[in-house]
Amino acid sequence: MQIGNVMDMQVKETLYHYVNGKRVEGRSGRYGDIYNPAIGAVVRQVPYANAQEVSAAVDVAAEALPGWSATPPAARAQVMFEFRDIVKKNIDSIAMALSEEHGKTVEDAKGSIGRGLEVVEFACGIPQLLKGEMSERVAKNVESYSIRQPVGVCAGITPFNFPAMVPMWMFPVAIACGNTFLLKPSEKDPSCPLMLAEMMKEAGLPDGVLNVVIGDKEAVDSILMHPRVDAVSFVGSTAVGEYIYQTGCKHGKRVQALCGAKNHMVVMPDADMKQVVDAAIGAGYGSAGERCMAISVVVAVGSDTADELVEQLKPRVADLKIGPYTNSEAEMGPLVTPDHYSKVKSYVNLGVEEGADLVVDGRDFSLEGYEDGAFLGGCLFDNVTPEMRIYKEEIFGPVLSVVRVDSYDKAVSLVSDHEYGNGAAIFTRDGGFAQDFISNVRTGMVGINVPIPVPVAYHSFGGWKRSLFGDHYMHGPEGVRFYTRMKTVTARWPTAIDAGAKFHFKRGSDDN
Repeated sequence: MQIGNVMDMQVKETLYHYVNGKRVEGRSGRYGDIYNPAIGAVVRQVPYANAQEVSAAVDVAAEALPGWSATPPAARAQVMFEFRDIVKKNIDSIAMALSEEHGKTVEDAKGSIGRGLEVVEFACGIPQLLKGEMSERVAKNVESYSIRQPVGVCAGITPFNFPAMVPMWMFPVAIACGNTFLLKPSEKDPSCPLMLAEMMKEAGLPDGVLNVVIGDKEAVDSILMHPRVDAVSFVGSTAVGEYIYQTGCKHGKRVQALCGAKNHMVVMPDADMKQVVDAAIGAGYGSAGERCMAISVVVAVGSDTADELVEQLKPRVADLKIGPYTNSEAEMGPLVTPDHYSKVKSYVNLGVEEGADLVVDGRDFSLEGYEDGAFLGGCLFDNVTPEMRIYKEEIFGPVLSVVRVDSYDKAVSLVSDHEYGNGAAIFTRDGGFAQDFISNVRTGMVGINVPIPVPVAYHSFGGWKRSLFGDHYMHGPEGVRFYTRMKTVTARWPTAIDAGAKFHFKRGSDDN
């Protein structure tokens, strides 16, 4: 079913920032182009905020903080319940806006919005999540208890690949915890985050609690250096994430930066090969490989396993249904921009130069009627080695590499030695191998016969090594801890006034 005629689209509008519950025109005089990657044409422009515009938005969030943090958690949760219902009612229009600017299929867009809503649902339980702990009679007439309070003004810097899901991994938890929030979404596809901010107001969120500014490095630096910003969340590349972590910490902020990945899928000889191939196709080529949890390396244990795997993968990759988001039968859409298309294609060229076997070559893919679109066919490499750049670096496109090893131990070492430690999966029928993999592989998330082990919303998402800077994972219990500070209270309620000063610490066992 054709949802619309993508070829008829023209430049529609210039977007805006969203501050203090209102649309605000950009004042910097700098603008960026937003592409519809299916046709390779600019469909709208977006203003880039300067330091003054960012500062004004931060000040609005700071002014809204006292009132919102004093709002009872149950009332904050009610806003989240309303927001969830509004997003569900409007999921079709949100998904279309997302797909038009990103390129992913509408069904894929809806799925990502659904995963974001799971975090909103988690945030609806904030009264329970903020409960502290209490110890009675730690000494005579003395009690001790802990409470969690908001951090303050929080900021989120989010990537282009999930313009709905990743912001919803951040601001619902932060706002439910009593913070105010400034969102800086990717300038490549910002329409969806702007829609979500307006829906939060419709849900009853007071003006100034959630603000959106769009921009480039100037906006990012302004956030990182602003004295009234208390915490920063980031999802994106490792180079940028490390810069954000170091700069934010230097300026006294709490920072969590979730970064690059090179996720491996280990295939044991006893694995169900049909299940493996289905998993590799979905995890490697879904969303055109533009996922931080995409499987980009399959590690085949044993030559027979590798031969069978490549033999079955080859026709599946060659027959991927590629098309615009308006085609409901498409399995994979275009890459997000012409520049990103060129970058990914250059990696395929590099892999050939490095000596890997390009079993399926998608570089010459062309779609009739969409010749200017950023469509790259699925690519499959065999005999990739750890010394190659296509193995070491995150490609972020529809490129899957097969690495051959001759033992399980070498497979685990290969995964664990990579500089990234986001996620890894193993496909096997052997519980012993699976348990050993869980215990010994050096990644933050593990899948057992699950190719993309993204945790459900009430667990937390995050990697190890250079896939994460900071001590806190995202959403789930770790998200609540990141967006709150603990305060511990020791209170004495004497039945009579004790006379005399005390010059030593009392032990809990002391009677007076």
